[in-house]
Amino acid sequence: MAQQPHVLIVEDEAAQREVLAYNLEAEGFRVTRAENGDEGLMCVDEDTPDVIVLDWMMPNLSGIEVCRRLKMKPETRSIPVIMLSARSEEVDKVRGLETGADDYVVKPYSVSELMARVRTQLRRVRPATVGQVLTFDDIVLDAETHRVTRNDSPLKLGPTEFRLLTTFMEKPGRVWSRDMLLDRVWGRDIYVDTRTVDVHVGRLRKVLTQYGGTDPVRTVRGAGYALG
Repeated sequence: MAQQPHVLIVEDEAAQREVLAYNLEAEGFRVTRAENGDEGLMCVDEDTPDVIVLDWMMPNLSGIEVCRRLKMKPETRSIPVIMLSARSEEVDKVRGLETGADDYVVKPYSVSELMARVRTQLRRVRPATVGQVLTFDDIVLDAETHRVTRNDSPLKLGPTEFRLLTTFMEKPGRVWSRDMLLDRVWGRDIYVDTRTVDVHVGRLRKVLTQYGGTDPVRTVRGAGYALG
């Protein structure tokens, strides 16, 4: 459950919001709903999504402004934004994309097409969730078959260590704080002490180095852990 991809829908029309949420949840996504731009920004701060589906035309704070603010902040800049709009003119599409939107979908749209676009964006930021094989140096992780090898030798990882390694391998070099790892690996609805992260990282390191080789997990003092 902790690895379930998370989509935030920011849409002021309740019917559209619920149709989108229903279809996304049916596809296995965890969905958060926001009915306006201010609420959408609050949701991002409280529980960072993997993908944002964002309506352009909303009262008070428009989708364009929400997108602009998200793309200005380093901590939210990389979250893919799919802009929804009834504006079909090329100049509007260009404006949406130049504001930072990663994709632009014109209303009315096909729900199946939008689901495909969400998966496309997810493939960039969470490749393991769409069945891609991840590699880092001599480590290979197949999320679909739940198999991991290092230098062609199979590694036996527990479920938590597998989710930890998946998180690291999706973004090599990124420094993950203990709190970030708790959210991604254990989930926000489960209380786990941050020291538990250190225990499981230690177990992961032991398995990764059981056949020799250097430890690929780097401890960043005062910040957390990174792969490579």
